[in-house]
Amino acid sequence: MKTTLIFLLLAQVSWAGPFQQRSIFDFSELLSADEASGAGFDDPPTDGTGLEPMGPVCPFRCQCHLRVVQCSDLGLDKVPKDLPPDTTLLDLQNNKITEIKDGDFKDLKNLHALILVNNKISKISPGAFSPLVKLERLYLSKNQLKELPEKMPKTLQELRAHENEITKVRKSVFNGLNQMIVIELGTNPLKSSGIDNGAFQGMKKLSYIRIADTNITSIPQGLPPSLTELHLDGNKITKVDAASLKGLNNLAKLGLGFNNITAVENGSLANTPHLRELHLNNNNLIKVPAGLAEHKYIQVVYLHNNNISAVGSNDFCPPGYNTKKASYSGVSLFSNPVQYWEIQPSTFRCVYVRSAIQLGNYK
Repeated sequence: MKTTLIFLLLAQVSWAGPFQQRSIFDFSELLSADEASGAGFDDPPTDGTGLEPMGPVCPFRCQCHLRVVQCSDLGLDKVPKDLPPDTTLLDLQNNKITEIKDGDFKDLKNLHALILVNNKISKISPGAFSPLVKLERLYLSKNQLKELPEKMPKTLQELRAHENEITKVRKSVFNGLNQMIVIELGTNPLKSSGIDNGAFQGMKKLSYIRIADTNITSIPQGLPPSLTELHLDGNKITKVDAASLKGLNNLAKLGLGFNNITAVENGSLANTPHLRELHLNNNNLIKVPAGLAEHKYIQVVYLHNNNISAVGSNDFCPPGYNTKKASYSGVSLFSNPVQYWEIQPSTFRCVYVRSAIQLGNYK
């Protein structure tokens, strides 16, 4: 009997934070009622003696149910042997595994998700993931990796490797990963020089990148035009220039909070014509970024905790009325040295409601 297996893509998280798994059910299968109850399955074959043949055995101390093998929190120092070949989700998080070797997953041709979060993995053999011809989600966060593994499955859609020791992101790692949608690399000791120019360029379906809380000083070059979310909060970026955002026509959310940005170059925001949410809070800006007034779709702008001392009547809204496609639903300017009573009322004429504006005395 053929069954359709669907995994939930992402747990609902705040758009600026990394994925946090709360339970094994974050990755549970969506099964039909007949399949869940066992109805409709063919009778199991016998070996001629009337006895059912011995099937795959669940590894010692692990729990196996509906093709999900859960071996988390067991103190394991290596991947268990003889894993059931029909496994679709393998959970090995919160153990003491130090190395992933060739052959660890040799029979898991049906595996869709592999969770290796919070181990002590520092080495992954080049061919370790080669047998995983259907793997879609690989979770390597909270380990001791210094580089991303080579030869990842071409079917991979989601890679999460935050909180490792990664210092290099090579373009060769992502070559051929045309199904990739999500990449999470936050909280690594990365520098801008450690990210190859165009490292992510070839992935035509990539829509989400998070490289937050690292040591990068500039926006990575050669980002794919398919991106809809780019999260670079908590880095050491000093400016936003037009070249760094060139070609990002589909970008909807840009997170640049908690950096050292002093200026947004004229024309930069024009390269993101469909941007709807911009976070520039907790930086060193001295004025409202140019180009907001001409932007037709932007709705949320966070500028709090900067050094903005003046706000012009045309900084946010175009001179005429009804020329903006979407009204602002959130603008924050508190904790800036601007006197809010000096801001002209017409400044926010294209705001949806007055409560969307957050002003306050500079302290």
